[in-house]
Amino acid sequence: MSFLSFFGGFKVSLQQMAKTRVTWQYPLEKKPKANRVHGRHVLNRYEDGMEKCIGCELCAGVCPADCIYVRGADNPADDPVSPGERYGFVYEINYLRCIHCDMCVEACPTEAITETKLFEFSFTNRADAIYTKAELLVGDDGRPQNLPWEDWREGDDLFTSAWMRATSPSGNAAYEGKVQWSGELGYGVRAPRGARAAGATTPPPGSRRSVTSSPPTWTTGSATPTSGAPKGCGTG
Repeated sequence: MSFLSFFGGFKVSLQQMAKTRVTWQYPLEKKPKANRVHGRHVLNRYEDGMEKCIGCELCAGVCPADCIYVRGADNPADDPVSPGERYGFVYEINYLRCIHCDMCVEACPTEAITETKLFEFSFTNRADAIYTKAELLVGDDGRPQNLPWEDWREGDDLFTSAWMRATSPSGNAAYEGKVQWSGELGYGVRAPRGARAAGATTPPPGSRRSVTSSPPTWTTGSATPTSGAPKGCGTG
């Protein structure tokens, strides 16, 4: 073995040093999320403020990870919680088990449970990983609860479970683009989502989203985020 062959092992490393860096400056820069990302769940309300969950427990029954616990109760006659006879009295999701398969969303007959695009949340103890109904249910404005260990960014609450509105029932193209779901508090009736729905935001290839600017901007070919005041957690 010659002396020069010793440096042959550094060939790949030396080649990479001459190339443009593609490192994302996380968390100041974040890769744009797809509209159909499966993230943290929310329990929705109707536009009149009533809860959509009817306590049927179908989501818990279909969950392959056995991470959902639901118990229904009869609606009070003088102050009903949901439009049906029953409502979700107890609702818990254990995120130490959840695999974000979205089967609970598909099984729900009232579109009560959907998934946001938030996946950046961590816990300091196991108890925080079990989300209760108080944490999952949207507020009086229809927005998801913003918990201390969650990193909400602008747009994470949009296009919730968009895959459900992107396909036609049983593959019948005649239903494509037709609204077949109820409105949600704070958002109204969400628009149908196609493969490339009109008005869909598609970032340019190779672009980066800067979360330090307000509002966030797209830049191309630069790893330096746009200047501006830091943006804290929130749903925008």
